[in-house]
Amino acid sequence: MGYELVTVTRAAKAVTIPYGTETMLFKDEKVYITQNLGGSYTVQRDNGQLVRVEGKDADSIGKEVVEEKKVFKIEYGDETPRDDKDIEKDVWDQLKTCYDPEIPVNIVELGLIYSCQITPHAQGGKKVDVMMTLTAPGCGMSGVLKTEIEQKLGRIPGVKESYVEVTFEPPWNQSLMTEAARLQLGMM
Repeated sequence: MGYELVTVTRAAKAVTIPYGTETMLFKDEKVYITQNLGGSYTVQRDNGQLVRVEGKDADSIGKEVVEEKKVFKIEYGDETPRDDKDIEKDVWDQLKTCYDPEIPVNIVELGLIYSCQITPHAQGGKKVDVMMTLTAPGCGMSGVLKTEIEQKLGRIPGVKESYVEVTFEPPWNQSLMTEAARLQLGMM
């Protein structure tokens, strides 16, 4: 996607990249949309600052509001018994909808997911534990990404609880990326 210049139509909350702090976009501010992946937008301000706009606020930048996808709950219902293999497939599918706000590649292809474990939950259903890293230890987006992942995994039928642990051991490096990701980023 090329950069698209838009005018903010209403004030909206945003998150600074890479610091993860809350900020505001202001009505009539001009910004460039640099990325639209995984249900959120990355926009660049005139001063060069990157901010992330959630899909629920997409109308503020002239885009269609992205509703939380309820596809799992509609398709399966909350009480449909499902085996670990089906849940694990859905977990990986959901993880692939989460993107680094600065890199147009999902977190799975970037090699940020170190492990995913599905275990029985004490109150029925399953608990999903994900261990992930970030491309840089000082990235303030860890809390934002952690929350996004936990919310998306929580929509999967049969998942009672999800938890994401962010670690920097071992540290991430480019060799953890899939071949497809390296090719997409022009690294091959």
